[in-house]
Amino acid sequence: MIFYAVCGALIPVPCRGIPAPDPEHEFTIMLIEIPELLNSAQLEKIHELLAGARFVDGKLTAGMAASRVKQNEELALDPEVLQRLYRVVMASVGHSEIFRSAALPAKVADFIFARYQPGMHYGDHVDDPIMGQGPKFRTDVSMTVFLNPPQAYDGGELVIRTPFGEQQVKLEAGHAVVYPSASVHRVADVTRGERLVALTWIQSFVRDAAQRELLYELDQSRQQLLRSDPDSDLTKNVDRSYVNLLRMWAEVP
Repeated sequence: MIFYAVCGALIPVPCRGIPAPDPEHEFTIMLIEIPELLNSAQLEKIHELLAGARFVDGKLTAGMAASRVKQNEELALDPEVLQRLYRVVMASVGHSEIFRSAALPAKVADFIFARYQPGMHYGDHVDDPIMGQGPKFRTDVSMTVFLNPPQAYDGGELVIRTPFGEQQVKLEAGHAVVYPSASVHRVADVTRGERLVALTWIQSFVRDAAQRELLYELDQSRQQLLRSDPDSDLTKNVDRSYVNLLRMWAEVP
């Protein structure tokens, strides 16, 4: 499922009375939902590992600007617990066709596990452009994986600013959303329960968000044609166009 900030979306944004978007931003806010990235057994294992774990102030991992508006808690650096969590989550991420098509990942950061309890939030911010404690990487795409069902807490929506206003995202447990790291976004106040998420950042082979969007849309058509009519000239033309556009735009680290 794709949340577009342009008219005619799969989840449509009302067009009446809304001015035309700035051409420079028309393609830059695309939110792609990845349903059931984690299954129930994986979610159960993650909750089991987090149940007795220690969480610390989330400001410890925030940049200078973000630390002023960040109020949450993140899993403390326990290498054994973190490695077991990484194995569970990365197994699914690596096999997700939607993730690979949308993010075109060159590098994926280790996940951060964050929780929000009543009174916690994360104000408007943009993710740091460069991350990494050792080798550095550029953040092109951000991903949030929801670990608690939406009924478990009130508030806590991921709110992303678009040319047509704010888009709110609050998904079922195990579902994920990817979005451009350059977008201004926030987490609304949690007023009841606990919001639990896993977060990561991706350096894409294609840094430009507009080019990634076009490649993603073309790849969806390409994959459908490869399944339904693999030997047709149309399929071969679309496949060749996708491959050569990726070749033209990709940057290999």
